[in-house]
Amino acid sequence: MQITVQDILAWPETAVLPPDAPRSGRELQLVQVAQAFLINASENPGDCDVHLEIAATADKNAPRVIIETPVDSEYCSNRQLIQSTLAQHGFKMDTTHGGDLITPLPISVLGLPFEDFEHGRGSPQVATVWEIHPAVVTFQ
Repeated sequence: MQITVQDILAWPETAVLPPDAPRSGRELQLVQVAQAFLINASENPGDCDVHLEIAATADKNAPRVIIETPVDSEYCSNRQLIQSTLAQHGFKMDTTHGGDLITPLPISVLGLPFEDFEHGRGSPQVATVWEIHPAVVTFQ
């Protein structure tokens, strides 16, 4: 199902769910955000997931949504793509380096929506607990 960053930002948030609650509702629907801008990138030191913040525009003050690419082996090639593409743009990302990109990059995202209450929300521009997690990123 095709969605936009604006769609995700408009989704209602439920009460905090237990960490072991099974996925339900929209969390079971594969979605694609065909056009977004990667604004911020980091690697979570706790679980080593790649955390990316996307927005509908390249404006660094725009509301953002987190997408996560897990450390699991099936995501290894996409994680390598993310790191090498960011490196080509002079950006280093690991557990001690990350943050806003100098120039936001156009991307598309494929993955599963997830209401993530488990960790901090990233930058102050992150405007929802909804994430795309797990996610696969394509640079445009």
